Amino acid sequence: MNILFEYLYRDAGNNTNWGEIIFSNPAALETDVIIDEINRLLIDQTYFDAAKVAVPDLHFSDFNEELDHGWHEFFSCRLTCDAFDDYQGRTIQEFLEVLRRSCPLVGGMRCDAHRTA
Repeated sequence: MNILFEYLYRDAGNNTNWGEIIFSNPAALETDVIIDEINRLLIDQTYFDAAKVAVPDLHFSDFNEELDHGWHEFFSCRLTCDAFDDYQGRTIQEFLEVLRRSCPLVGGMRCDAHRTA
C-alpha cells in the first residue's frame, strides 16, 4: 500500500491550508516507523520547510513577511490504496532521505543527532 502524507500551513491568524501527497511504498514500511522517523527529523517534531523537501507550498496569497513564517506542519501519515501522486515520483523512503538532508544544524549537530529515543 502507498503512504498518504498530510501536512498544513498555519498563518499568523491561525488560518490553515491543508495538503496531502501520496508516496509509493515498495518497501512496505509500517506507518508507525515512518511517523517516528518523520518526527525525529522535523523541527520540534512538527515543522519543515516545504521548499527544502520539494512539496507544494501551502501559503496563502496574502503572505505577510512580518507576521507569517516559512514553516509547514506535519499532520499524519496513513496507508492508502490510492495511486501515488508525488510530482517527483518519489517513494516514501526517498522522501525520508530528503527530510534527512534538509534537517537543520542545531548546536553544530544535525537536528536528529541530539535527540534520544
